[in-house]
Amino acid sequence: MNKFTLTGLAAGIALATLSSHAIAQEKWTMTTTWPDNLDLIQIDRHWAELVNQLAGDEVQIEFYAGGTLMPGTEVFDATESGSIQASGDWPGYWAGRSPAFSPLATTTSLFNGVDYLNWINQWGGFDLYQEVYGQFNMVYLPYGITNNESGFRGGTPIESLADLKGKRLRLSGRDQGRVLEQLGGSQVTLAGGEIYQAIERGVVDGAEFSTPGVDYKAGFSEVADYWMTPGWHQSASVFGVMINKEAWDALSEETQEKLKIAAQATMAWSLAWSEKESTNGTAKFLADGTTIHQLSEDDLAKIQDITNEVIVQGACEDPMHAKIYHSMISYLQDYAQWRDISVPYNMSRVTDNLPSLEDIEACMNK
Repeated sequence: MNKFTLTGLAAGIALATLSSHAIAQEKWTMTTTWPDNLDLIQIDRHWAELVNQLAGDEVQIEFYAGGTLMPGTEVFDATESGSIQASGDWPGYWAGRSPAFSPLATTTSLFNGVDYLNWINQWGGFDLYQEVYGQFNMVYLPYGITNNESGFRGGTPIESLADLKGKRLRLSGRDQGRVLEQLGGSQVTLAGGEIYQAIERGVVDGAEFSTPGVDYKAGFSEVADYWMTPGWHQSASVFGVMINKEAWDALSEETQEKLKIAAQATMAWSLAWSEKESTNGTAKFLADGTTIHQLSEDDLAKIQDITNEVIVQGACEDPMHAKIYHSMISYLQDYAQWRDISVPYNMSRVTDNLPSLEDIEACMNK
């Protein structure tokens, strides 16, 4: 072997070593808002594990359950500042920073799970997540969708809207609270881990948290004999990962694309996973003796009317809030013709009673 070949071989080995070293340096710390005992953490874990499988040579994610590194309320600031590279979340927790986070997380009596899937991937929703989280030095990958949540659970029955009057109910979301107030109830804010004891001790008359599968694993059948459906307050929910902008920019475009692919795959998985878990959870609640009361069509129509007013009210208070709802309602109107002629095999919530685009546009133009 001549000197040139040896030199070239040495250079190649050195270059490979440097490249491997550079790749190995991309190690991320990721946590979430969910502790181990709340099953929503499975969505975060699914994405982190998938990323490690797809892009493990370029970025390795070390995942920690919520509460092990810091309280769940602190993960937003930690990701924004770069103290950690990523964190799973539910956008609605940050509505105090911007009302626009609320519809990015859930809607009151508007989207179902497939509507979020459609809107995020084909009707411009993904870009709106980037616009809102981008104001806080983060990139956002929505990667989880659950369909309609359970509804209220408690020790006293809620059979109709009339039964909400005077009730203290644990409920997440600003818009949701405003609707509840007009229905005669009062909103109580509690962390997910505090709901069990609040129901057990009578601190609240009832509470909502998540889907039936998640609720059952949280032990709610032990303290709540009654269940009011449907969960109009959160007709669907979105979860995702907040990524520090500098950490994201340090990745190659190819690696970034792999993280996006993992998010899309996790999103599809999560919708089916949560529906299967909801099926199993419902059966277990009924086996434990839970009594279900379903709201009438008239009650749901009243909720829709109030919801439409609340959405317009919020739009007039915040331009970004208005922009997101304008996009959502435009999607529903655009999709309506195909949706309606494909009934009963359609994949969207069917309703003609929507918030007024004209009223929202008037708010946006003020």
